[in-house]
Amino acid sequence: MYAITIREPGDPDVLEWTEVPDPAAGEGEVVIEVAASAVNRADLLQRQGNYPPPPGASEILGLECSGTITEIGEGVEGWRIGDEVCALLAGGGYGEKVAVPAGQLLPLPAEVELLAAAGLPEVACTVWANVVMHAKLSEGEVLLVHGGAGGIGTHAIQVAKALGATVAVTAGSPARLESCRQLGADIAIDYKEQDFVEVLRAETGGADVILDNMGAKYLDRNIDALKADGRLVIIGMQGGVKGELNIGKLLGKRVSVYAAGLRSRPLEQKAAIVADVRERLWPLVEQGSVKPIVGQVVPMAEAASAHRALEEGTVFGKVLLAAKS
Repeated sequence: MYAITIREPGDPDVLEWTEVPDPAAGEGEVVIEVAASAVNRADLLQRQGNYPPPPGASEILGLECSGTITEIGEGVEGWRIGDEVCALLAGGGYGEKVAVPAGQLLPLPAEVELLAAAGLPEVACTVWANVVMHAKLSEGEVLLVHGGAGGIGTHAIQVAKALGATVAVTAGSPARLESCRQLGADIAIDYKEQDFVEVLRAETGGADVILDNMGAKYLDRNIDALKADGRLVIIGMQGGVKGELNIGKLLGKRVSVYAAGLRSRPLEQKAAIVADVRERLWPLVEQGSVKPIVGQVVPMAEAASAHRALEEGTVFGKVLLAAKS
C-alpha cells in the first residue's frame, strides 16, 4: 500500500507518499481500507519530531479515519467485512489501509457521508471524554471553548448546545467568530481585541467549564474566568508548557484543573470512551444536532499542503485527506 511517511523531522515538505508494507489484523483488530483521514495538531508536532507515537503504534501519521473493513482478526465480534466505519487511531491514518483495535471503531452514522466521517472520531472522543465524561457539563451551564473555529472547537460548540449549555468561544477574526455564531455559539470573543475574562464576567458571570488548547499562556486567566466550582480542562499546549498556578485562587473558588491527552491512553480507556460516544453522542450525530464540519479536503498524497493549511489557521473546521481522488 501507499502511505505518507516522514523523511526527517521538519516542515511540511518532509512528508512523502511512499510504498510501505500492508498492515495485518492482529488479535482483537480489524483492517480498514481508508476512505479518508484528517489532520490534527498532533500530526504537525509529530512531523516536527516533537510528538512520537506511543509504544507499539504505527509511525505513520493519522489519529482518525473512515473507511471499510476488509479484514477481521481473531476474537473480534460485532463487525463484518464490508462494514463502513470510522475509527480512533494511535497512528496510521495517512495510508491506504490501517489496522485498528475493534474497541476503537464507530459505525458510520446515518446521514453522514463516508468521507466526512473521517473528521469525527478524534474530536468526538476528545470533546466527549473531557467536557462530558470528566467535567460533566450540564444543561444551563456555561462552556468556554478556546479556538472555537478549529476541529475541536466546532465540534464542542455543537455538543454543548445539544446538551443545553450556553457556549462562549474565542477566535481570531470577525469571519471566524461569525461562523462560530452560525454553529450556535452564544458569545463570540475576538482574542486579539478583547479580554475573554472581562467579556465572560460581564455576559455570564464566568464559565462553569473551560476547554483550553493554549496551556501555560492562558492558565491564570482561565482560573479568573471560572465561576465557583468551575472546571478547567487543558487539552493542548499551543501557548506553552509551564505556567504559574495560584493555589489561593483555586481554593477560593473551589475550582479544579484537569489535563488529559487521548492518544496515549490505554486501550481499555479508549474503548470505554468510544463506547460512551457511540451510546450517547452518536444519536445526536444521526439526528443532525452534531455534524462533522469540513473546511477543506486534500488528496492524501498532498498531505504537505494540508499541513500548511492547518498551520496558517485559515480553515474553519477540519482538514480532511482523501485516500482516493
